[in-house]
Amino acid sequence: MRMKKSVKGLSPVIATVLLITMVIVIALIIFFWIRGMTAEAITKFDGQNIQLVCGQVAFEARYTGDTLYVTNPGNVPIFGMDVKVISDGSHTTQDLRLTSEEWPETGLNQGMAFSDILPFDGDEIILIPVLIGESDEGRKTYVCNEEGHTITI
Repeated sequence: MRMKKSVKGLSPVIATVLLITMVIVIALIIFFWIRGMTAEAITKFDGQNIQLVCGQVAFEARYTGDTLYVTNPGNVPIFGMDVKVISDGSHTTQDLRLTSEEWPETGLNQGMAFSDILPFDGDEIILIPVLIGESDEGRKTYVCNEEGHTITI
């Protein structure tokens, strides 16, 4: 005679709990993935998106005898400035707030000027404005695109 082997399977309750847990985990993964893809909006000037404000930044710059001069005749205060130095096909980027002790702590407000002796070794420099705005998490800096002022050294 043959003996039957006792085969046990998952009960319907355990299977349902496992399915619900898997669905919740997959939903959380998708939620955090989509949340990470959307950038947090940084605003300036009564809720205007800071990317649009970057287009309104106006500043003048020149580099003479190792001295960099920057003036802000526009209406948008410039919190900081990134300096991209291009030489021989490569580039380095420096934060002017950290490089120069002369940069105003509150930034370059309307009508203000900045000058400091900063020797740059390269063929040209690109000045990229950095703005500060409000977000849900507080104040944040935003680096505008590289369509800043290009200065040939």
